Amino acid sequence: KDSAGWQVLFSSLEQNAIGIPARNVIKEGDSINFILQSDRYSYSFKNSLFPDEYSLTGTLKVDTLEVDYVLVKNIKRVNQIERQEITFDSNGLQLGGTIWRPRQPNRRALVFITSSGGADRSGSRAEAMYFAQRGYTTFHYDKRGTGVSEGNWHSADMDDLCSDDINAIRYFSNQVKIPISQIGIKGSSQGGAKVPYILNEIQELKFGISVSCPGSTLLESDLNFWKNRNVQALGNDLESASWLQKQVFEHIAGKISREDLEKSIEEKKLQPWFSSVWVPNLDEVNFDKKLLFSPLPHFEQVKQAVLIIQGTSDEIIPVNSHSLISLALEIAENKNFKVIKLEQANHSMYHTGKSDFPYWAKLHKDYLNSMESWIDGIQ
Repeated sequence: KDSAGWQVLFSSLEQNAIGIPARNVIKEGDSINFILQSDRYSYSFKNSLFPDEYSLTGTLKVDTLEVDYVLVKNIKRVNQIERQEITFDSNGLQLGGTIWRPRQPNRRALVFITSSGGADRSGSRAEAMYFAQRGYTTFHYDKRGTGVSEGNWHSADMDDLCSDDINAIRYFSNQVKIPISQIGIKGSSQGGAKVPYILNEIQELKFGISVSCPGSTLLESDLNFWKNRNVQALGNDLESASWLQKQVFEHIAGKISREDLEKSIEEKKLQPWFSSVWVPNLDEVNFDKKLLFSPLPHFEQVKQAVLIIQGTSDEIIPVNSHSLISLALEIAENKNFKVIKLEQANHSMYHTGKSDFPYWAKLHKDYLNSMESWIDGIQ
């Protein structure tokens, strides 16, 4: 409670959600009611607090479905970790981050590598807290141009972004007094693609975890996602349409000229599938050479322990990505890597199978445990 009234924050590791604010909070006597709003649904919570104030009973309603529940506060878990907000310098920019310190540290650490787009550190907060609660000192930070960090990620190339990650790791190691040899890194999607690059640049790092990493360029991964989204609608025209879509992506990546792309568009604009091809305003294209980045040449040099996790329901990366990454690690003569395929897990590691409560997504039940078990088994 603050001067403005009662506040409710929703946290759920299963939903990868930490500190989501509720609205319409009403507190009367021993009851407190509130609403959580997502892009698709409104979740109405009605709760009654037990006299001990450490547990409550409630009802959650979504559409016409109502579910009863009992929640018990885990005081031990709440007090297990401490949070430290920091800023550090990277290439002349001030970047913001959070260090999570366990009360009983195991002298090992995990750094979460930034991913694509404009998402800030909140996307990795749940995992950073999860591992901190298990003894790891963890660190995650806002990519340049996101959150409180200075800079512009749009104009940065992959070397720039990886340089920020490397500076973050070195700063973190010095700040928490844990040697780099006891630090591992974890990245998802584009972050996973950066993992082998960083492992090669900082060879003292103990391990890397690469989740939902494409076994291709980022461009080919984006094209694969486009194909999966359009395969039903386009049928036999998929390959013809994807040829033009690839040219669009190659123009954005700076690989082909506007003149060549416009020539292809002019040749294909009367095709029945043309409207399915995404073509941006060519006067306003944000060129992005990061699309040409492939993690495979970097995996071919990695010597540290590596865990590869891929979901069988991932629509974004090529389905054989894990196999191609394995081949690259074999070229590196890496004897300490493991591939885990999670059945019915999507690109974000959410479970895509049947659910007893289909109104919100849940992380795959084996996702976090598989990482923790693998790290514990590293010699």
